Amino acid sequence: MSEGPSALKRAGREAAIQIMSGGSAGFVEICLMHPLDVAKTRFQVQSNAADPERYKSIADCFRRMIRSEGFFSIYKGILPPILAETPKRAVKFFTFEQYKKLFRYDVKDTPVSLSMAGLFAGLTEAVFVNPFEVVKVRLQTDKNKVSEQPTTFQVARSIYREGGLGLRGLNFGLTSTMIRNGAFNMVYFGFYFSVRDRLPKMDSDAATLALRILTGFTAGTLASCFNIPFDVAKSRIQSEGHLPNSKYKGCLQSVGVVYREEGFRALYKGLVPKVLRLGPGGAVMLVVYEHMRELLEEKWPPYE
Repeated sequence: MSEGPSALKRAGREAAIQIMSGGSAGFVEICLMHPLDVAKTRFQVQSNAADPERYKSIADCFRRMIRSEGFFSIYKGILPPILAETPKRAVKFFTFEQYKKLFRYDVKDTPVSLSMAGLFAGLTEAVFVNPFEVVKVRLQTDKNKVSEQPTTFQVARSIYREGGLGLRGLNFGLTSTMIRNGAFNMVYFGFYFSVRDRLPKMDSDAATLALRILTGFTAGTLASCFNIPFDVAKSRIQSEGHLPNSKYKGCLQSVGVVYREEGFRALYKGLVPKVLRLGPGGAVMLVVYEHMRELLEEKWPPYE
């Protein structure tokens, strides 16, 4: 009888350690890498090739933003992802583990089962994070000076007044977020966990960590290349789709509009800042997560 409550207590403690470690890792990663997310969004919403105000490079984007909108403009929209990050990591990894059990073949994880688990974890995660994404994109694409820009809560309230919590309000563009997150996590989890277990054994912990970081960087890069057309569509929908007579309606329809009007390369707008963020950002999260988990397990052993 005592084993049941004890096992439940251990599971709860282990989950708490994972949530706190993942939240800390996400917070640090966002604080360091958010400016690249702002640049990515700015590139993605540019549609007129003849516009003289178009950004020519990441450096040009940062330089012009800081000059015209103030230094802290490169951190526009940072509060929504910070508020979402801790529960987002909990949702992502917890649901991945549950879906992994569901799609597991016999008793083994396969690349297909891992990819399917990643896909459904991404779809589940998107339902939670979409309201934060709507507010973040609206803030990131506002070209007013930071001092003149409405606050995060004012923007959220304005969007809520437009359409409430529904698909015309804070859940605007939900389908595009689900497709974007599902596609990314399908490739990322499927690749990373399939390759990780096949990595050669290294002589030191540092070498093992470096190899896993490289694997994570590769997984993030491949996933970014795969899902960025849907990310472009999401940015267009959530930045302009609420406007009257917007041509951006749904995710796949928006991909088609961008392709017809701007060409294939336009579907990969913002890829460089996205990869630059997800590469080092993934490494930052892994290092912080492992450090925090070891620290918490030392102070609060989950198996005692």
